[in-house]
Amino acid sequence: MSQHNAHTKKTYTLASGDKMPAIGLGTWQSGKGQVGEAVKAAINAGYRYIDTALAYGNEAEVGEGVKASGVPREQLWITTKLDNPWHKKVQEGIDTSLKNLGMDYVDLYLMHWPCPLDANDTSKVYDDWTFIDTWREMQKLVGTGKVRNIGVSNFDITNLEKLLNDPSCKIKPAVNQIELHPNNPSKSLVRYCGEKGIHCTGYSCLGSTDSPLYKDPTLLKLAEAKGKTPQQCLLQWGIQNGWDVIPKSVTKERIEANFDLDGWWLTDEEVDQLDNLKDRFKVCGDDWLPIKIFHGDHE
Repeated sequence: MSQHNAHTKKTYTLASGDKMPAIGLGTWQSGKGQVGEAVKAAINAGYRYIDTALAYGNEAEVGEGVKASGVPREQLWITTKLDNPWHKKVQEGIDTSLKNLGMDYVDLYLMHWPCPLDANDTSKVYDDWTFIDTWREMQKLVGTGKVRNIGVSNFDITNLEKLLNDPSCKIKPAVNQIELHPNNPSKSLVRYCGEKGIHCTGYSCLGSTDSPLYKDPTLLKLAEAKGKTPQQCLLQWGIQNGWDVIPKSVTKERIEANFDLDGWWLTDEEVDQLDNLKDRFKVCGDDWLPIKIFHGDHE
C-alpha cells in the first residue's frame, strides 16, 4: 500500500529518463494578475510542476511566480508550448517562451496543436507546411540545452500515426497532453500512447469550469463516501490510471486542496466506477480551427 501514500511525490519516467511529477498546476484561462500569485502559492504548497503555454499569454507571470517562490529552478518541472502561428518559427518560439519565463531551459516543450496556422492569416493553415515539418524543427532543439524533452498536445491516434510513421520522425514525442476526465476518458488513445511509450498528461482533468461532472451522482456519492472533494477524487483517478494531472486554479485554498492527495487512494472498484461513467463531453473541440484535428478515434 505504501506506493499509494505519496501521490504528490510520485513521478513518471519519460523515455529520456527524466522524471515528471504526477501533479502540476495548470494555468490555462488563469486571469492576468492572478497567475504569478497562484504559481507562488502552488510551489509553496509543495507543487514542483507548472504548465503554461505561449498562447496563454502568461509565461512572464509564471516566471515571476517561480522566482518569488524562492525554490531553485532545477527543483521544478516547467512545461510550455509552441503556439499555432509559430510552426514555421520553432527556434524563435522557444526563445520567446524562455525570455518570457526568464529561464534558460524548459523541461518539456510541446507542439500545442497539430495545426500550423498561417501567421499572416490565422483563418487558414499553411499549404506548404504540416505538423510533421514542425516536429522536424522541434527535434533540432534536443541537445541545445533549451529543452530537456519534446512532445505534442491534442494529438489523436490518426495524427500520431502520421507523425510516428514518417521517416523524418527520429525522436518520439515524450508526452501527449490531452483532455482526460471520466466524461472524456479517451481509452483507445491512452492505450495507444502506452503501447508507443508516450506518456499522457491530462488537461481539463477536473472537467473545466461549471463542468457537468459535478452533477454526476456516482462521483458525488463516491466523494462523500471518501470524505473528499469531487476534485480530489478526479485527480486521484487520473494519477491512479497512470497519467499526470494539471488542475488549474488561482485560489490558494483550492490549489492546496488539489494537492491534498497523500495517505489515501481510490479502490480498484472506485476507479472502475469512474472509468465507466456514461456521459460524454469535451471541453476542447476543434471547431475554432480551420482544419479537423480530432477524428473520433480516441475512445
